[in-house]
Amino acid sequence: MVRGLIRVFSAVAIGLVAYLVAAGAGGVILTGGARTPGPQGVEIRLIRGPIHYDFLLPLTEETRERFGFLQAAGLDLGHPQARWLVVGWGARQFYTTTGDYSDVAPGAVFRAVTGDSAVMRVDLAGALREEAPARRLELQPAQYSALLEGVAGDFATHTPIDHPGFTASDLFFPARGRFDILRTCNAWLGAALRQAGVRFGVWTPTPYAVTLSLWRLQR
Repeated sequence: MVRGLIRVFSAVAIGLVAYLVAAGAGGVILTGGARTPGPQGVEIRLIRGPIHYDFLLPLTEETRERFGFLQAAGLDLGHPQARWLVVGWGARQFYTTTGDYSDVAPGAVFRAVTGDSAVMRVDLAGALREEAPARRLELQPAQYSALLEGVAGDFATHTPIDHPGFTASDLFFPARGRFDILRTCNAWLGAALRQAGVRFGVWTPTPYAVTLSLWRLQR
């Protein structure tokens, strides 16, 4: 029995190492469209939390128009102090856990790894301090328009989930697709950029893979 347990733990450890190595390689190997946007680029930010990155989309007229359904749902896109639209995608049971990550139940983690329905989380952010953990990424106008279309298209409905959220203003919505260990929140972010014609890592399932992609883009 002891030997059997050792084999199981060894297999899990080897699988985890292989996953992390593949994630690192996926972040370093870039694919997609143009590398530089030219003189009329649109700056977005990627903000890192404890386990994933969110998009910070500038609240331009184009952004407000494309995400007008959020205004109708109760997110005040016209707030005078709002500068950015925060958008993230993740596993429903894990992502909507009330409180911080110490409150996440083991069942939510297991379901996220093995497969769960997805949700979008949106919020507003004001002017960012320079020390804020947000990375800049400049897109061509056509790329930015494509990114807005792609992200907006991942909302399964425009009716928010009845959930208290993490802040006074954030909202959760049912999202298209399913979350699992191969298609994580960070992998979704990378795929959204690549589909918009942005050069980015070929597979970015971890925050470190996203960070590697951003590092490679600066070289």
